[in-house]
Amino acid sequence: MLYGTPTARRRDAQRNRAAIVLAASEVLTGPDPVALMPEIARRAGVGQATLYRHFPDRQALTTAVLEHQLDLLAEAVAGPAGEPCQFRRLLRSVLHTQIAMRGLVALVRRLDVPTRRRYRQRALTALSGPLRRAQEHGHVRADLVPEDLALLFTMVQGVAEATADAAAARAAADRSVDLMLDGICLTGPDRPAHLPPGAADT
Repeated sequence: MLYGTPTARRRDAQRNRAAIVLAASEVLTGPDPVALMPEIARRAGVGQATLYRHFPDRQALTTAVLEHQLDLLAEAVAGPAGEPCQFRRLLRSVLHTQIAMRGLVALVRRLDVPTRRRYRQRALTALSGPLRRAQEHGHVRADLVPEDLALLFTMVQGVAEATADAAAARAAADRSVDLMLDGICLTGPDRPAHLPPGAADT
């Protein structure tokens, strides 16, 4: 009884794991992901031995944070953010998360190519349904395809990494996001919906 029941230990382990993933997500929005593991352990309120028991290396932690972020995207798409009129806001949120988590992007590049492609495809799949519905309701240009979203991710990341000045990079990336969305979205704060031919009759 000194160490608790197996069920209690499992619950503690699950709580610790969740706390580590959340702490890692916070750290990866900061400017210095170099001291990743010690800072994550501190923020999660666990010892480094506990952290390494759950995630033996940075690759394991990187994939866990990616899974967490993709789960958050799936939840957003399943809710109000997935509605046709919200696609611009949804995509803007995704791109701004990418900008904020520069540390995660740097770590993702260390993953093997098949793994990177798998996670990219999960993100594109999650956004494909909202994109199609937004196009059907005249909110997004009809010639946009899911792979174009991957191009947007690459372009924004290029802007974000154009300078070592984190504040300047973020400002430039933020500006590039707005310009890109203006180019692909047919509606916005000052734009009426542009319905495709026949849409008003459906």
